[in-house]
Amino acid sequence: MLNRRAFSRAVAAAVTSASIASVTGCAEARPTPPNPPTHTSFSSVKQVEAGVLNIGYAEAGPADGPAVILLHGWPYDIYSYVDVAPVLASAGYRVIVPYLRGYGSTSFLSPVTFRNGQQTAVATDIIALMDALGIDKAILGGFDWGSRTACVMAALWPERCRALVSVSGYLITSLKANLEPLPPAAELGWWYQYYFATDRGVSGYSRNRHDFNKLIWKTASPTWNFDDATFERTAASFSNPDHVGIVIHNYRWRLSLAKGDPQFDALEQKLTGAPIIAVPTITIASDFDGAAADGAAYRKQFSGKYSHRVLKGIGHNVPQEAPQEFAQAVIDVDRS
Repeated sequence: MLNRRAFSRAVAAAVTSASIASVTGCAEARPTPPNPPTHTSFSSVKQVEAGVLNIGYAEAGPADGPAVILLHGWPYDIYSYVDVAPVLASAGYRVIVPYLRGYGSTSFLSPVTFRNGQQTAVATDIIALMDALGIDKAILGGFDWGSRTACVMAALWPERCRALVSVSGYLITSLKANLEPLPPAAELGWWYQYYFATDRGVSGYSRNRHDFNKLIWKTASPTWNFDDATFERTAASFSNPDHVGIVIHNYRWRLSLAKGDPQFDALEQKLTGAPIIAVPTITIASDFDGAAADGAAYRKQFSGKYSHRVLKGIGHNVPQEAPQEFAQAVIDVDRS
């Protein structure tokens, strides 16, 4: 596992199309679309029953356009894509941005359903969402948990994935690999995961999730000068009654400190060998990825049309920090 918290703090003066680099054998980068205006809300936020959830999701663009599903991570929410969605909608795409389980207005239909944060549970949620919305195939884009979910979907259900945009590359979790210790400096970067492994961490996150997550935002994106209003729009989603349980289980499961749901064992078994992703893919790296930003560590995991882009001066929340570049990657991967 790579230490994605130990990133360079060097800052580029501005992020332009010149800050997008293609690696050998990659598709040629097209010019980025014009900078969209800063948006503070979605024009449409809906609810739909899908699988074990009632999922809240933002929707933009024509109902008959090619579907794009954009997936957020922790500790973020649908507002990571508030400036990406209008660009894609104006290009003719039907854009769906769901709150993941444990966030915003997404809720469980039953009080007895296991509050499970493992990767295949979250991926299954999005397949159920596609079914509920009548979407056979979609372009998938994501970062953090969203990248992991999109990669899992592309690996397990390639027939449902038209193309993939994944920040930080191939993020499918290997429980076996996660048992191996990292060098001390790298372990330091994962302090929050070890904190969550303790009862004190659960209590601390329950009481202080607002300030805790704001600290993570600042740490993961040290050059992003977001204002309080921007953070508060997303912070509201952490009030979801299942948020703490889902977050804690996610990180404990990754460290083999919590069991997954047996119904997902067969799917997890398919992921143990790090399956190759064959759909057209663009991976994006940023300063957050540190020495791994060149993408060399995961290039072999993608066998279809592929390109890799590096955004200088950008932190972890790529779609909100660099919305035009993220939107352009979605457009480009669809044309590849």
